[in-house]
Formats: sequence, structure tokens, C-alpha cells
Amino acid sequence: MRILGIDPGLQRTGFGVIEALGTQLAYVASGTISTLEAPRGDLPGRLKIIFDGVREVVDRYAPEACSVEIVFVNVNPQSTLLLGQARGAALAALVSGSLPVAEYTALQMKKAIVGHGLANKSQVQEMVKRLLALPALPGKDAADALGLAIAHAHAGSSFAAIARGTSLQRRQHAQYRKGRSY
Repeated sequence: MRILGIDPGLQRTGFGVIEALGTQLAYVASGTISTLEAPRGDLPGRLKIIFDGVREVVDRYAPEACSVEIVFVNVNPQSTLLLGQARGAALAALVSGSLPVAEYTALQMKKAIVGHGLANKSQVQEMVKRLLALPALPGKDAADALGLAIAHAHAGSSFAAIARGTSLQRRQHAQYRKGRSY
């Protein structure tokens, strides 16, 4: 299975493509989509660069599944909103190609790659290099994207099996039902 990982960012969106055959992982490609050449105040233009860049990666490498990092709330709410818009542009590009998209937090990705959720960027880079037998360290954004693809390769089949084995229905807990609160 070919998996595309996306690490969204407004200035640099990382992407990483791997092949997963059982437990065997193989590197295909990685890089960044940069919006630094666009004017800083041109948010729609920057989002278009991200959208077009992700579509180009999808067209070139034809992934069967995608994984995207879930945005966390920063100290600065404005930065969080901008990052969310960049993430939305990447997601729109993926779903416009009818690709299945899984979402993972940075903590989940780091636990899957390094073994603990508080790993720093250099630790993620080193483990991605080792897991994919790369000759050199990938860039920080590309390493995170490759880490998301690896996390999906390891966890995606488990999540799919759980989904097939159970009915994923909304619970009535803590909701209004017949005029009562539960």
C-alpha cells in the first residue's frame, strides 16, 4: 500500500510517501511545499499554493491512503487559525481526489515512531532515517510527514479492523433524549 503523510503548515507543508508491504516499509519520496515566495499578507494565494502542491504530489505518486497531522491549539489563537486553514487546504486537495484520510496527533505520531510522545524534531528525524534506511536525515517537515505515513502503516490496519468489527454509532451519553439530559 502506498501511503502519503502530510504535515500541514502555512509556510512549509511537509509531505512523505512510503510503500508498506506488511511490516516492510520503503521510502518513495518526501519534500516540502513552500509558500515563502508568496506575499505574507496573501492568505488565499498561499492556500492555493498548498492545495495545488498537494494535488501535484497526489497525481505524481498515486497514494492509496493518506494521513494528516491534527492541529493542536497554540498559545497564539491567530496562529492556530492560520494553521487550521493550511490544514484545510491540504485536506481539500486530498479528498478532491477521493482519497481516504486518517488523522493523527503529533503525540500519536511521535509515540509510533520514537516510542514516546515528547520526542523532539531531531529524534523523529533520526528514527525516520533508521526505519526507512535513508542515507541522510530528512528535513524536519518531511520527517514529520514520513512519520505520519509510518504511523498510519502501523496503526491504520488496526483501526480498519476495529471499524469492521464494531458498529461506530454515536452514543446517546451526555445528550438530550426525550427532554432529559443524560
